[in-house]
Amino acid sequence: MNCSMEQEAVLYLLKKMGNELSPKFERCTGIGSSRYDLLYQLYLADEVTQSNLQKAIHIDSAAITRHLKQLEAEGMVTRRRNPEDQRVTFVRLTEEGRSHIVNFNKERTEFIRQLLNSFSEQEINLMTEMLTRMLHNLKGL
Repeated sequence: MNCSMEQEAVLYLLKKMGNELSPKFERCTGIGSSRYDLLYQLYLADEVTQSNLQKAIHIDSAAITRHLKQLEAEGMVTRRRNPEDQRVTFVRLTEEGRSHIVNFNKERTEFIRQLLNSFSEQEINLMTEMLTRMLHNLKGL
């Protein structure tokens, strides 16, 4: 059975949005979405294990290690080994990192505001419901 043109358009527009969202987010906020998620999780917690952080932001172990090495070199995070179990690494934001995430969050809020400009609260709620249902359907495939 063939899809209607409207159904095809939904898939096309979702793909196009996905392709444009990340680079525009980074350009507008000054940080990539994965790195923002990582810093924000650290902002919410005093200290967290690297493996728990990885699970919270849904990235692989190589990616979390790469991000943390770069952020540590930039002075945004510190890492330390658990003295009782050297396999476990604790991560926390530095004061500089905390200051940066506050600024990044302001930029993110403005990005979202501009992205959803001209949508009513009702339209945003409806869009959220529909996208949630689509995500549920996608997970079932």
